[in-house]
Amino acid sequence: MPKYTSLYASFIEKLNYFNWLGPLALRLYLAPIFIGVGAHKFANWNDMVAWFGNPDWGLGLPMPALMVFLAASAELFGGLALLLGAATRLVVIPLMMTMIVAAGTAHWDNGWFAIAPGDPDTSTAKVLATVGIPAAQRSLENSVGVGERVSAAKSILRRHGNYSWLTEKGNFVILNNGIEFAATYFIMLLMLLFCGAGRWVSVDYWLAKRLCKGWQNCC
Repeated sequence: MPKYTSLYASFIEKLNYFNWLGPLALRLYLAPIFIGVGAHKFANWNDMVAWFGNPDWGLGLPMPALMVFLAASAELFGGLALLLGAATRLVVIPLMMTMIVAAGTAHWDNGWFAIAPGDPDTSTAKVLATVGIPAAQRSLENSVGVGERVSAAKSILRRHGNYSWLTEKGNFVILNNGIEFAATYFIMLLMLLFCGAGRWVSVDYWLAKRLCKGWQNCC
């Protein structure tokens, strides 16, 4: 047993040499997403303000211009900071708040899935339904209807359209627009909040090494 314990400890020690790869991967994954959506909000300012403020076909938020400015700024400048690994633990906080607001206002009523599953047998909700969670059972029932509609749409397109050309870039799906992506991004940002930007390839690392006495805990 001590032999295996020693081997495991040695494995963990060597693994620590590469512990900067996890935060780097998270940053490089999230940065272009937030930069893109933030820039899109600024580039389409009037449309975004109208959507944020309209209670009939939009989000119905108060002070929509301010809300768009705060969301777009957090996303654009937060994404740039993530790319550089600068003030990472700080910039993820407004980004996490943005994800909470997005999930609660734009996606909550649509359930979990971003893309509605069309087969209840392969839906991840099936596991939760087996333990008696009502929302999961409703999701499985919804999957049946989604599958029927996707099949009907494909049948129509095969009869009346160039189906091979239409699906050349990907298959048709029903966009559910649930909280799945917002929740996933929130969890990834939460990881960065606790682990920081990582070593070697972040501004935080080099600043902390230069300015902080206990610099290993500062980045």
